[in-house]
Amino acid sequence: MDLKSNEPFWLIKNGIMHSYPSLRENISCDVLVVGGGITGSLIAHQCMEDGYKTVLIDKREIANGSSSATTSMLQYEIDTPLSELKDMIGKDGAVASYQACSDAIDKLEKICKKIRSEAGFRRKDSLYFAAFKKDIEWLTLELEARKEAGFEVQWLSAAEIRKHYGIEDTQGGILSAQGASMDAFALSHELLAYNVRKGLRVYDKTTLTDVQYGSRSHSVLLSTGAVVKAGKIIYCTGYESASMIPEHFVNLINTYAVVSEVDPEHSGQYKDLLVWNTTDPYLYMRTTDDGRFLIGGGDEQFRDPRKRNALLDKKERKLAAAFAKYLPHIPFRPDFAWAGTFGETKDGLPYIGTHKHFKGSYFVLGFGGNGITFSVTGMEMVSAWLKGKRHPLEKWFRFGR
Repeated sequence: MDLKSNEPFWLIKNGIMHSYPSLRENISCDVLVVGGGITGSLIAHQCMEDGYKTVLIDKREIANGSSSATTSMLQYEIDTPLSELKDMIGKDGAVASYQACSDAIDKLEKICKKIRSEAGFRRKDSLYFAAFKKDIEWLTLELEARKEAGFEVQWLSAAEIRKHYGIEDTQGGILSAQGASMDAFALSHELLAYNVRKGLRVYDKTTLTDVQYGSRSHSVLLSTGAVVKAGKIIYCTGYESASMIPEHFVNLINTYAVVSEVDPEHSGQYKDLLVWNTTDPYLYMRTTDDGRFLIGGGDEQFRDPRKRNALLDKKERKLAAAFAKYLPHIPFRPDFAWAGTFGETKDGLPYIGTHKHFKGSYFVLGFGGNGITFSVTGMEMVSAWLKGKRHPLEKWFRFGR
């Protein structure tokens, strides 16, 4: 599946960071990670930390799928509001899921410091504003649900948002103290390079074609003709897992993003803020670490890459118009625009766990706007399972829930 159109900003900005060979000889390992995006890179990092002989493969070049198209907004807020999620899965599961995403931001910061990352991790506040008057009632209920759960939040009126941030045409909103952003493409490469020095083996342009399951290990057949003997397989294949798993469990959607020219005059005011709103689909905005504005949204159901790509010019104009509506005092001059294919689940939660059709394997599939933070939680979950332990979130993230 083609997961992006045009060349996303992150690919152009970073260029070729690291290159890896394809795998053309038979090898063995404790853990085989399938997928070399941000999720696979994090999972491989955890497996190496836990002392497992680990191999990672990707059918593309590293991080050239969805990880190159993500806007990398790191939020504890899940696409499903906490007040709604409590009604869907219960208070315990909803609060635990939100708390896991909050904790993941802290853990990701520690990882970035440990590997001395230059991927631009930066702490930011998160502003979730009401786009219409009708949204105020449920958004204030959401505020109370988050307060009750212990999150640091406050309500800002439309006048306060205008005064502090210069954002027009809002109806008030929730300001959260917990958020961040980074460059997921760069961090994926940094994580792998860090662990290659410690013994991780990485291969790109290497596709898994079949698996022969055994009682203690599995034979993984590759497109190159090589075979990997692996004790466990961890699939970090993101939205492409929809073509692997027989049941329907995720809706694929197209999302669009535009990055402006460098604007040091105005971007500094917003360097510590993430912005999103209550429109459906919602808009989201952030700045990049080199002083550009990024706006995304315009989501639509995925049909095929050609139709998605044909809409790019139209979506770019609409996103630029939305930016002008909310920040009319800032000239927005588009420099990069792209589309990516992502996914949404029925409850906004990821699928992390085992599947009955894949023996001796785990899936770590972080969907929606929290894919990266869910992947950090997946590190903990996989680490526990490989040690024969349970994890408290597995019942809410499992397949068939």
